[in-house]
Amino acid sequence: MKWYDYIKVFLRNRKATVGISILMLFTVIAIFAPFVAPYSPTDMSFPPLKGISWKHPLGTTLSGQDIFSQVIWGTRYSLFVGVVTGLITTIISVAIGFTAGYFSGIIAEILTMLINIFLVIPGLPLIIVISAYIPVKNIWTIILTISLTGWAWGARVLRSQVLTLKNRDFVKASLIVGESSFHIIFKDIFPNMLGLVAASFFGNAIYAVLAEAGLEFLGLGDTSIISWGTILYWAQNNQAILLGSWQWFTIPGLFIALLGMAFALLNFAVDEIANPRLRGR
Repeated sequence: MKWYDYIKVFLRNRKATVGISILMLFTVIAIFAPFVAPYSPTDMSFPPLKGISWKHPLGTTLSGQDIFSQVIWGTRYSLFVGVVTGLITTIISVAIGFTAGYFSGIIAEILTMLINIFLVIPGLPLIIVISAYIPVKNIWTIILTISLTGWAWGARVLRSQVLTLKNRDFVKASLIVGESSFHIIFKDIFPNMLGLVAASFFGNAIYAVLAEAGLEFLGLGDTSIISWGTILYWAQNNQAILLGSWQWFTIPGLFIALLGMAFALLNFAVDEIANPRLRGR
């Protein structure tokens, strides 16, 4: 199949259509946040805890900030963390998984042991412990913390697949004619694993969105920025539910769930397209 054939198959998949529609909606909101949001997310000139109205579609916070504007601006941060962290984590997983799977010897054994160690350690508690002791908390420390602790599962899956593919006839033929390891990995093996790599990216993006929201909710991130996680953090600290401001708490949580669902649907769609049996079904 040519690359445009995969695009046609992808667009005919219902899960992919719904997932990419939700993701594109959030992308448009993130790009045009200054035009979509009616107010600045840090403007505190409004009456505190004002209910839902035409002027404030989601009411205001205890500090007098417009919740709707905060949710719109928070899309930028949360989406950025999900995509960038997903890319970094996938790159680490591919590099370590391919190296540990294709090569043999002490380096492969060390990398395999490293993968197993990170798989044994619970991911979220490890992120919480590391984030608690990081003196400087900003967007990049959160991204790096999640990326450096969340790559092991993808690396393990990719390593297993490389171990299977390197024994195929087309790989052995390339070895016989004297092709380099670089050529075999990126020309013979990698194209046959694009679906698995893409699925790994979407899985890592889901994990990043949820982990970032969790860290911000616990106050272990940068609470000075505006993201869905920090909105939940301030809503919890200010007892939004007890004060009757349910939308302050539920709308950011709903957006996190929708973004996670978009990545999950794309993950399932890639799996169906990459697997000929599922594609036919």
